[in-house]
Amino acid sequence: MTDYIIDPAAPTGVPVRGSNAVFPVRRIYCIGRNYAAHVIEMGGDPDRSEPFFFQKNAQNADASGEFPYPPESSDVHHEMEMAVALHSGGANITEEDALSHVFGYAPALDMTRRDLQAEAKETRRPWEPGKAFERSAPIGELVPAAECGHPDSGRISLRVNGDIRQDGDLNQMIWKVPEMIAYLSRFYDIAAGDLILSGTPSGVGPVNKGDILEGHIEGLGGLSIRVTG
Repeated sequence: MTDYIIDPAAPTGVPVRGSNAVFPVRRIYCIGRNYAAHVIEMGGDPDRSEPFFFQKNAQNADASGEFPYPPESSDVHHEMEMAVALHSGGANITEEDALSHVFGYAPALDMTRRDLQAEAKETRRPWEPGKAFERSAPIGELVPAAECGHPDSGRISLRVNGDIRQDGDLNQMIWKVPEMIAYLSRFYDIAAGDLILSGTPSGVGPVNKGDILEGHIEGLGGLSIRVTG
């Protein structure tokens, strides 16, 4: 048994539908600009030249149902996404084999300090201050693929205080789940415990303290998040 100098951090767990066990998070990969309408609303030009990814920290995943408004920002945005959870991995995985590594799927949010992200873009600096902050990846229950299959279409939506903000379909993703897994495995040894956030449809916007965010993905259910102070 290894004798650590300090106690190791406890693993972050995501609840699994129909189980008392939790899914331990190893890494979180997030694809950027994966819905054409969202690319356009952010001032970009949608294309399939090559995907790009950024990371959040494993500890950013949070299933508590609360999102504390983060410091050093006055413009925090919601981004509704589907999370893909892997039970195995490797390097140079083919698209044909990619889905065999998927444990399940969940509704999730990529919360973003948009002002800090914009500053990073302008100065060509990393996005971590805008993306990888505490509890910036609220997530709902994981639904095993054995139960829900591998959804490649279905409504994905988000309401804020009852008003619809985001409303799209999984079939609008520019890069599909097998392509994301195959691409990531060219650059990383992806592994069991990894989460992939698969991008957001258009309609992203600011949240305020006291807001209630209700996300839903057809076939996977939903999540409800309260923005706290």
